[in-house]
This record gives sequence, C-alpha cells and structure tokens, in this order.
Amino acid sequence: MRAVLSTVSRAQVSVGGEVVGSIGSPGLLALIGVGAQDADDAAATMARKIADLRLFPAPGRSWTDGPRNHSAVDVGAEILVVSQFTLMGATAKGRRPSWGAAAPGPQAEPVIEDIIADLRARGLQVSTGKFGANMTVESTNEGPFTVIVDT
Repeated sequence: MRAVLSTVSRAQVSVGGEVVGSIGSPGLLALIGVGAQDADDAAATMARKIADLRLFPAPGRSWTDGPRNHSAVDVGAEILVVSQFTLMGATAKGRRPSWGAAAPGPQAEPVIEDIIADLRARGLQVSTGKFGANMTVESTNEGPFTVIVDT
C-alpha cells in the first residue's frame, strides 16, 4: 500500500461537477493506493501512520513557523481520503505504466473503507472521494509539505 500525504489549508474532491468531500485547515490530503499483495494488517498500519506522523506545526503556529512536530490527531486535522490506484503503477520499464501491482476494485474498496473507519475511530474528521469514480481533486498545499508512505 502506498499513500501520498500533503498538508493542506483546503482540499476538495468532485464527481461530475458535484463536491463529494472537502476539508479545511489544518488538513491532510491522503491519496491512497492499495496493492494486490498487501498484508492483512496494511490498512491498520496505514491509518496509524496517517493519524500519527508528525507533519504539522504546533497549533496556532503558521505553516512556515518552526518544526513540524505534531500529528493529525494532535492538531485535530481534517483528512480527505481519495482512493488512487495509479499510485501502484510501475514505471521502471517502458513508457506506459503497468497497473499489475494494484488491487482490483472489489479487493481495494474494503481496505480503503477500513482505513477511513480506523481514522474516524481515532476521533478524526474524515471526508472522502467516491471509490472508482472519475474524480477532480483540488488542493491548496501548505509548505508544500508532502510525503510518500509505504506499508
């Protein structure tokens, strides 16, 4: 499993021109790709990393002021989770990505739902995209501060 996490002051996802999920500041945009060979505990591990990685400045501090020593849980960050199978694309050979490592929809969707449920159980406000839909994602990144997380 792979995620791209970006700290944002705002982000939203739309399907067919209709906003289906949006967050404000402090916020974390989580694009998540599920792999066909992911271990059974990958969803719990990813949720823990999203919730606990120290990606935010102290509450009340600006995005550029001081170190980022606080987690999404610490600052009460809103999280926008967007399923993104393309993160599992292999690009080492040729000019066309291979999607063979990505989990098929029926396998990936429950994993994404488990991550969302785990984050909500931690007290975080979570908005989502629509699994399998053609989505438009907009974000105002802060920093920019973006990390890639693998489980």
